[in-house]
Amino acid sequence: MPNRKPSRPVGTEPATGAGDRDPTAASGFNSTIPWDQARIHAASIYCSDGRFGEQMDEFLHEGLGLPRYDRLAVPGGPACLSGALSVFWESHSAERQLDFLCHVHKLERLIMIAHEGCAFYLEWLKVKPEDFAARQMDDVKRAATRVRQAQPTLKVDAYVARRQDARVWFEPIPIALAQLDEFRVPGRR
Repeated sequence: MPNRKPSRPVGTEPATGAGDRDPTAASGFNSTIPWDQARIHAASIYCSDGRFGEQMDEFLHEGLGLPRYDRLAVPGGPACLSGALSVFWESHSAERQLDFLCHVHKLERLIMIAHEGCAFYLEWLKVKPEDFAARQMDDVKRAATRVRQAQPTLKVDAYVARRQDARVWFEPIPIALAQLDEFRVPGRR
């Protein structure tokens, strides 16, 4: 979370008597956050770009009130669920992971978050900068439709993270259940 206290690097705990601490603490890290067994039945899929990680957590925790959530952090985030041929292998993996989480963790809600300037589009998919925003919105809508078809009871919401100077703000993306044919773009892989 933002503004959290710096912690000691692993292996730098202060020396104390052997009986004063957990035996694993000397070779690991002891989290100060208590374990909570309860599931909240929500997941989020977003890009693995670490520059947005803390903001994603803050938005999901504070903005949407999800104290804990299952995470699918993959390059491109929701793009890998769009069904486009260019993300075939990524799609296969993400769909299997989401199916697993829905089944085992009894998910009820999925939050999809894209972010502007995503290198997955610009570098991996070679999307032209002038086509980036439209392609990303198209992919998010396609992903929402595909997820709803595979998991009809799952509530799906989508957002795009945008930078404004040193701040990141999250804008909702309107998504409506549509047929996949509505999103087919001629000549698109």
